[in-house]
Amino acid sequence: MPDLINQIIFLFQRLDWLGLLDILLVTLIFVVILMSIRETQAVLLMRGVVLYIIFFSLLTSLLNLPAFSWLIRTSLPVLLLSVPVIFAPEIRRALERLGRASSGPIFWRQNTASMDVMQATIHAVVSAVARLSARQHGALIVLQRRDSLEEYIRTGVKINACVTPELILQVFYPNTPLHDGAAIIVDDRLTSAACVLPLSASGILNRSPERQMGLRHRAALGVSEVSDAIAVVVSEETGSVSIAHGGRIIRRLDSDRLENVLLAFYRPSEIRTSWLSLFNRTSRKSENKSKPEE
Repeated sequence: MPDLINQIIFLFQRLDWLGLLDILLVTLIFVVILMSIRETQAVLLMRGVVLYIIFFSLLTSLLNLPAFSWLIRTSLPVLLLSVPVIFAPEIRRALERLGRASSGPIFWRQNTASMDVMQATIHAVVSAVARLSARQHGALIVLQRRDSLEEYIRTGVKINACVTPELILQVFYPNTPLHDGAAIIVDDRLTSAACVLPLSASGILNRSPERQMGLRHRAALGVSEVSDAIAVVVSEETGSVSIAHGGRIIRRLDSDRLENVLLAFYRPSEIRTSWLSLFNRTSRKSENKSKPEE
């Protein structure tokens, strides 16, 4: 133990501004990694790995255990090499976020539809959702924004028709061939229906009553985690309306609030920013107050 303390004191004595910069860069890398896996099941795994390294490092430094120290030294590289395999989904999501953040406004995909057209599309979606909710017909509607959803569009049945309330009601009528899965809207066109979406890997579902939600809600959260799309869900059991974006979900929305939130995503940036901050605050409250429903 005294040797360890002496080594720590020696390191601090040799610390200069370049060494401090080195430590800050390493810290920044770990912060980015922890932020990337935040609210995922990988947090528990990462916690176990860190505790494993700390515990056995202290044990081998305080006690003279040659055989045990050799075992730890040989197994640690294997553990580090397995990290990319274990954390593959989290690494992929982090790289996707980095690609979206670094693309810059010049390279962003812009909606080809005008604001008037998008308002008409959103009004049609809200009108259909209100009627689906009153009838308790389950539905999952995804509105594409900048990130392409082509890989999910290909999993469904191509429609490529103008968005109308009647079309959406027909798609999600119970026991019809297209009612299972998601309907994806690109600009003012309902591009595809019965699409398969990725399920959420968020740890939020495991720590709150959200874990008892059905597959529609999990798929809505899932597509919002891997893209900037907006997902609208109608519960088949209660008729409750929810909206998911950025890995967060707001539940029990009425028609007016739903339309205001959807329109906010297509408004000018300064208005959209205020709405998005409100969305995040409301979604956190919704997570705390939500009840099992589907």
